[in-house]
Amino acid sequence: MIFIDREEELGFLEEQYNNSEAAFVVVYGRRRLGKTTLLQHFIKGKPSIYFLATEEAERENLEEFKSLVAEFARNPLLEKAGNLSWTDVFLELANTATERRVVLIIDEFQYLCVANPAFASVFQKIWDSLLRNRNIMVVLCGSLVSMMESQALAYSSPLYGRRTGQIRLEQIPFRYYRDFFPNLSDDALIQFYAVTGGVPRYIEAFSESCDLFQNIENMILRCESFLYEEPVFLLEKEVTEIGSFFSILKTIAAGNHKLSAIASRLEVNQSRLTRYLAVLRQMDLVERRVPVTEEYPEKNKKGLYFIKDNFIAFWFLFVYPYRSYIEIGNSQVAMDAIREKFIQNHASYVFEQICIERLWRLSADGALPVRLTKAGAWWDSKHEIDIIALNEQSKDIIFCECKYHEQPVDMRVLRDLQSKTENVLWCNDQRKEYFVLFSRNGYEESLRHYAERVGNIWLL
Repeated sequence: MIFIDREEELGFLEEQYNNSEAAFVVVYGRRRLGKTTLLQHFIKGKPSIYFLATEEAERENLEEFKSLVAEFARNPLLEKAGNLSWTDVFLELANTATERRVVLIIDEFQYLCVANPAFASVFQKIWDSLLRNRNIMVVLCGSLVSMMESQALAYSSPLYGRRTGQIRLEQIPFRYYRDFFPNLSDDALIQFYAVTGGVPRYIEAFSESCDLFQNIENMILRCESFLYEEPVFLLEKEVTEIGSFFSILKTIAAGNHKLSAIASRLEVNQSRLTRYLAVLRQMDLVERRVPVTEEYPEKNKKGLYFIKDNFIAFWFLFVYPYRSYIEIGNSQVAMDAIREKFIQNHASYVFEQICIERLWRLSADGALPVRLTKAGAWWDSKHEIDIIALNEQSKDIIFCECKYHEQPVDMRVLRDLQSKTENVLWCNDQRKEYFVLFSRNGYEESLRHYAERVGNIWLL
């Protein structure tokens, strides 16, 4: 797989490696994001040990680690030694450290903690007594987000306070997406991204030589494809009550975003539902949104829940409802639904998130008159605005409309947006207003001329 983006994460790892002080980094994030690829890229040309823990018994993992250390230390006696402890093996590694810093990566660290619940304490003592003052950089990596947070990051963890840094790997932003598919049109890139999101493993499953629907049919709607069962696999690794979590995701995908609506549809108590939603948010599968102008988001009662991951949202919209057809070899029913509803029910919403990302990038590059501090959707009981971006200090506000339509955008869209601004109760007497329109297929000439004349309207 080609190495795209991740410059910031790679730079941080290099800083830690070149630092003369102790280096203990935790890298975590949900599966398929490229954590292992990042770390393998980082250790190229460096003396290193890469140990992938498995779900086997602790003794099996210890034996595998012992073999790696024996090979690295060129110590055949260690390989043959029996009944050694973790401390014994790490002692040999510590004594092998050279003038050039050694990188030790323990991937899927959480499996060691599953096999031995006391392993975090064992490793804490090893770090404190054997590794901390040696020329060794330790990287703990893991995919089970909840376990990595509890075992390596939380205040209650024995390892708390030991780490010198952490990286929570996120999806690759849309602005890098063309690096994967250099020959696709902008429109095709948006539609590919609406399915794969920024998850590298999903992206590499798609082929530039096939159109969107061929890729979906080949790589998702076949029972043999890993993407067909991917949401099941993701949830099985993180949670026990997989049926409850599936029901919640299906309900949100069907358009139920209020906590009360989800609870009513599932016939469960809201307080119980909140606990499940917290887990899904921790896994980066669901996000809670409030109107961007709200001052205290977490306390706000207007919060709505959305599926955050593009592929998971797509799967629950267009695959899960048709699994019975797909599994008897009739995937055409699902394809018909995708062709009919993909743009309106899915891609247009992803387009709004792409536009928010674009706004942040324009702000960072100084291409907007406003240096943004917040950006997101806004709504009240009667009105919605796709995006509002603002600066809370300067009281500047940008109202945005995103149109993923076949037709060019005309003056009516701008007038409709302008009419809704009076409902946004935010610094009304002090604010300076700007307008940004995003269009899939350009703008009518009358709107272009008007925007040029007025000066506070941008057409993107």
